Amino acid sequence: MHKQDISGVLFDLDGTLADTAPDLVHALNLSLDDAGFSAQPLDKMRHAASHGSLFLVKTAIPDADEEQQVLIQQGLLQHYGRINGDHSRLFDNLPELLTLLDQQGIPYGVVTNKPARFARPLVEKLGLTNQLKAMISGDSTRYAKPHTAPMLLAAQQIATPPERILYLGDAERDLVAAHNANMLGGIALWGYLSATDTPDLWPSKHQFLHGASLTQFFTE
Repeated sequence: MHKQDISGVLFDLDGTLADTAPDLVHALNLSLDDAGFSAQPLDKMRHAASHGSLFLVKTAIPDADEEQQVLIQQGLLQHYGRINGDHSRLFDNLPELLTLLDQQGIPYGVVTNKPARFARPLVEKLGLTNQLKAMISGDSTRYAKPHTAPMLLAAQQIATPPERILYLGDAERDLVAAHNANMLGGIALWGYLSATDTPDLWPSKHQFLHGASLTQFFTE
């Protein structure tokens, strides 16, 4: 993969573009406390932050019954709606990358499985609403990633052929979605990967260790 191959860039949101784990885990702990469970440390839960609220709950209290887990999830979502974005930020070097993409005239956007009621306020707090040329949430199309529907809708919004789009994500479903949509997949190794993840087996064209290596890729 070469920079010359790329005419547009799409990002996953949680764990790729933005470090949202502090807010997600805080909301989880508020819900756990409401139900009488112990709080979970951020470092232990960070790897689960890309995989949705129920996965967070199951990771925190794997031995609880399903009904209890769903109740905790509902509480998490209520708390998250209030604190969403309070402690989230773009990952290191990504503000500089977005500036570079603007300077190079490369459109970029987000494709996330996070519902719009959370994704759009978060993007607003991150100060990106006017910069993104595509903002596709988990409920923007009938199907979420790894389905190709949200990917292809984003390609339309940034007016770029899929085969010339670099899609960056930190979960296997992100790279599967990119591959199936005929996009160039890039793995964000700075994201919420766990010790059991096997990124070398994910369909991708490139792996980026941190935001600085991604910025370097676009300046070479």
